[in-house]
Amino acid sequence: MREIGDIVRQYEQDPRETYALATLVRAHGSSYRRPGARMLVTKDARAVGSLSGGCLEEEVIAKARQVVQSGTPAWMEFDTRRRFGCHGALEIFVERASAPFLAQLADHYHARRRATIATGFGRETTEPGTRFMSDEEAAAPDTLVQQLVPPVQLLIIGDGPDSGALQGFAQTLGWSVVQLENATQLAGEYDSWTAAIVKTHNYGRDCAALRALLPLDLPYIGLLGPRRRRDQLLGDVLDSGVAVGTNLFGPAGLDLGGDAPESIALAIVAEIQSVFAGGSTRPLRERRVPIHSPVAPEPVPGR
Repeated sequence: MREIGDIVRQYEQDPRETYALATLVRAHGSSYRRPGARMLVTKDARAVGSLSGGCLEEEVIAKARQVVQSGTPAWMEFDTRRRFGCHGALEIFVERASAPFLAQLADHYHARRRATIATGFGRETTEPGTRFMSDEEAAAPDTLVQQLVPPVQLLIIGDGPDSGALQGFAQTLGWSVVQLENATQLAGEYDSWTAAIVKTHNYGRDCAALRALLPLDLPYIGLLGPRRRRDQLLGDVLDSGVAVGTNLFGPAGLDLGGDAPESIALAIVAEIQSVFAGGSTRPLRERRVPIHSPVAPEPVPGR
């Protein structure tokens, strides 16, 4: 999620600052954000991240400033059914952020390492606050356990009028972007949170890029251009002995309409987002189930 990158950048700008960390630990019914959403607050009320659609942040920031001063954690509950008509309720835990935790979070973020963090927030917890936990460790009662994954890394191979919009949309989502001229610049290892878009507008370079990318088994490899050109490219790729899987999306992008560079970029980024987030790409108004996946019930202490 983007806010982890924002939190890391804020911490690295001023690592000596004393911060409060506000975490959405429980959500009941409808809510704009889900448990695990976080916001970092400075002592002068600057904040990064979000916990709602903007309706609660002012109150949380005010409480966070008190927590920064006192060092005493606080628990907040908001019944959005009565206040905003949102048919839900939120529980937020506010703590003074641990400097070692923020430093470790920055290390994991820059190294693109997966990690598990736990936020103990209730009366039953033995370790209140947010920390990293090992894979073997069992979750304690009244503890939110969150899996952190790297941000999507987008490889853009080739240039064109849509490149600026691709980079802009990706950066808005908190993705990291790597711009390459051709496949010879591919270097290092690419993890399972890497997507690539091939758009050199040169047949030979596109073919070379596909030959280099397909064996990497990335979740998403997009190819610009019409179907006839794609089929011709895939024929040459297969003849070279490289297998083609379902992770190749060509022509790249969802059918959103429009042919401006910005429209094309939006269609591609939307498709990549749906692949990594498991979206259906169907209109939300057609869903017959809640927008968000239900939160797994927490274990009941003593059972």
